[in-house]
Amino acid sequence: MTSGASEDKSIRPDWADRSRTTRLVWRVGVAVIGGAVLAGGILLIPYPGPGWLVVFAGLAILAVEFPWARRVLDFARAKYDAWVEWLKRQHIAVRLLVLALTGAVVAVTLWLFGVFSLVGGWVGIDWPWLRSPVFD
Repeated sequence: MTSGASEDKSIRPDWADRSRTTRLVWRVGVAVIGGAVLAGGILLIPYPGPGWLVVFAGLAILAVEFPWARRVLDFARAKYDAWVEWLKRQHIAVRLLVLALTGAVVAVTLWLFGVFSLVGGWVGIDWPWLRSPVFD
């Protein structure tokens, strides 16, 4: 098994510590699920909705088993909070610029993924510039 006084086993289920195999199964499961949630959250960040919440959820899942993930989660949470506080202090023009840049990122990624062409096809619009240069 593992030794380490700094390791907190309160979240880990009892079955995970029965043998080296179950411990490995637990760690791999946490890594796969946490990694998938984290990757999904990173993809969602520029879009309206819970992108950062999903990132933090993925890091929290990973932090159950991996100390490095706890450190990254604490760091990311502090930086996110600092960003939000900084943005709150800015003039409305700066906030609108951030909003416009976010909207531009969303529009470009939707175009790259062919969403505009897809939706245009639903209503009979087939303009060449709507087609994705990536997924044509």
